[in-house]
Amino acid sequence: MRVLFFFINTAVISAGALLYLFLDPPAGVLAAAAVLITAFPVINIFPGVYKGARVRLQVLAGGSDLLTAFIPSVSVEAAILIMRITEGLFTLQRDIPFIVIALIADTIVFWNGIIRVYATSLQLGITWRVLAAVFSWVPLVNIVFLVIIIVITDKEYRFEREYDKLEKQRAEARVCATKYPILLVHGVFFRDSKAFNYWGRVPAALERCGATVYYGNQQSALSVHDSAAELAHRIEQIVYETGCGKLNIIAHSKGGLDSRYAISVLGCDKYVASLTTVCTPNRGCIFVEKLYDSMPESGRQKLAAAYNAAARTVGDTAPDFLSAVADMRMSSCEQLNRQMPDRPDVFYQSIGSVERKMRSGKFPLNVSYPLVKKTDGANDGLVSVESMKWGSSFRLVEPAGNRGISHADMIDLNRENIKGFDIRSYYTDIVSELRGWGF
Repeated sequence: MRVLFFFINTAVISAGALLYLFLDPPAGVLAAAAVLITAFPVINIFPGVYKGARVRLQVLAGGSDLLTAFIPSVSVEAAILIMRITEGLFTLQRDIPFIVIALIADTIVFWNGIIRVYATSLQLGITWRVLAAVFSWVPLVNIVFLVIIIVITDKEYRFEREYDKLEKQRAEARVCATKYPILLVHGVFFRDSKAFNYWGRVPAALERCGATVYYGNQQSALSVHDSAAELAHRIEQIVYETGCGKLNIIAHSKGGLDSRYAISVLGCDKYVASLTTVCTPNRGCIFVEKLYDSMPESGRQKLAAAYNAAARTVGDTAPDFLSAVADMRMSSCEQLNRQMPDRPDVFYQSIGSVERKMRSGKFPLNVSYPLVKKTDGANDGLVSVESMKWGSSFRLVEPAGNRGISHADMIDLNRENIKGFDIRSYYTDIVSELRGWGF
């Protein structure tokens, strides 16, 4: 169906100008006007039929299809104009209106397509958007970037359609309808926010499949003890207000340490059925320790003051940058682990990921990856694989290929569709397993 509309769209985009050029007046004028008034507006509103797709995907695919049809349309018009010039057929009376009609039609289609994909694509990213804009006036180079945009957005549409089919089946089966609600606990230097969800597309996917999801809501940077205290209060609040009895915690990065402390030291074991730590520095980070210890005290204080001031502007009441960083050192985690042994009534498991090269992660994890590798070994850009291991089982995310999965990928921070690894399906499977185990 999309192939059929490609030919229709391509024909209609150029039809007005071509009919004017090749039909004698007044037939050419009337034919061009008829196309521009009828068919041309229709294809700009309905570039194709995308039955069953979400509205965002319909707009995205429409933009991609318009841009796809734009390229051959412009090519045909340019080829005809060049031919007329080289064969001495060019006349101002016939060809200038042809050029004007073609430019207007092509411009409308191009900007309609670009606005659609720029507004709806999650996979283009800032880099491709900026590069395409910068080189938009460079001949041939702009076509290359346009093709890249078409490929990325078409691939996104196809991927999301397949995912939606799979999710529909999971939603109907309510595979994530666990006995106890899910509590998602964020890591250091972030806060739970409605404006930008730390967990990306994951919570919505879990909820569509039957899960009840809550958030930790602790401040962005505190010591493990202080973060755990806020988390313990949040856990008790949810349990008492909902009557759910217990929670299943899924905690990322330092959030796993905060959760373990709340469970083991602050008495939350009676409210927690399971804890799944994701890329948590359970045994600390040698890289962080060396960096922290090598930095002059004056430098630490300046960095802490800058961060704490910024954190207050987004809701932290008493941010403590240095304590948060210090508790992720290997020596600190050794002490913490002695204080917070696993509780027998709580199920513990851990999950991790690993980058395979610098380009596996986006900034700043692409920069930190080789540095952490020198001190800690295989890592996700921040935490070593060995440090992530905790509980009765540990699973390492290793999709085929040499890309790897970063610390940020494991919370869908960049909303990126990664070949061989779908983050939404991965968490859906985790929660579905908890449901199967009676949690």
